[in-house]
Amino acid sequence: MASGKKLRVVVTRKLPDSVETRMRELFDARLNLDDKPMSQGELAQAAETADVIVPTVTDQIDRSVLSHSGSQLKLIANFGNGVDHIDVATALQRGITVTNTPGVLTEDTADMTMALILAVPRRLAEGAQVLLGDKEWTGWSPTWMLGHRIWGKRLGIVGMGRIGQAVARRAKAFGLQIHYHNRRRVAPRIEEELDATYWESLDQMLARMDIISINCPHTPATYHLLSARRLKLVRPEAFIVNTARGEVIDENALARLIEADEIAGAGLDVFEHEPAVSPKLVKLAKAGKVVVLPHLGSATLEGRIDMGEKVIVNIKTFMDGHRPPDRVLPSML
Repeated sequence: MASGKKLRVVVTRKLPDSVETRMRELFDARLNLDDKPMSQGELAQAAETADVIVPTVTDQIDRSVLSHSGSQLKLIANFGNGVDHIDVATALQRGITVTNTPGVLTEDTADMTMALILAVPRRLAEGAQVLLGDKEWTGWSPTWMLGHRIWGKRLGIVGMGRIGQAVARRAKAFGLQIHYHNRRRVAPRIEEELDATYWESLDQMLARMDIISINCPHTPATYHLLSARRLKLVRPEAFIVNTARGEVIDENALARLIEADEIAGAGLDVFEHEPAVSPKLVKLAKAGKVVVLPHLGSATLEGRIDMGEKVIVNIKTFMDGHRPPDRVLPSML
């Protein structure tokens, strides 16, 4: 690019004010002040004109969008950790670098996971609705709204990366027994710290847990990892919590099994067809069997600012001719 010319950076969604202000200072930033999700046509137009695109999880940067990329598009600096909405392989083929924002969302997402681990067995959302409904609360009773103790229960974590380990640390403090399944066994020092039991067989782990927490990324290999067959292995008394990606679970099968009392319930912050939420899950939530949240896992002001700062570092590093610190390659997925 010519000396003194600012990079044209297209940002697909509204970001925190401090992040947008910094982007305006550094780049020729094209911002989305209305925060309306961009259409595939608008994304394709951005690919034609931008030097850098800053997408989010709501943007499908697929092969068709990338086919419109001009020679000047060299970087997709994702605002988020997961990149399942970006065709990383095609981007690489077209000479486009992809980056993400790992690490900054770990603690916030783990907090939300722990909140759901507590909320579902203890019927917190259902209890809150009692005070907001039309009927007057008649007071405490020794046998009313009984939930289940989590102390001493077995927690099975699917995906023992940064977030899975952060969840395990919180859960251990609440007296849960830590079990996990992962592509690779974690280091012995981590297992010792968390007093964690490794299961090579996901099937065997699912069949023995009281609570199952999904903390793995969505990749082609993890699509419907919890398939209808695997969900049938889960104990009728068990609960499932998902703060990762909705596509990891066969959502229809999960709803059927909860409705049939073959799984006790679920806490879901993500959904298979976001922003659409299955009517079956909504019905189960109204019945008190499921807690649903609108993808709030990483929704803290501090987390969003940290994400934006990482995006800016990746862009500036790339602009200066160096390899961005958070580069994503197909082999990493």
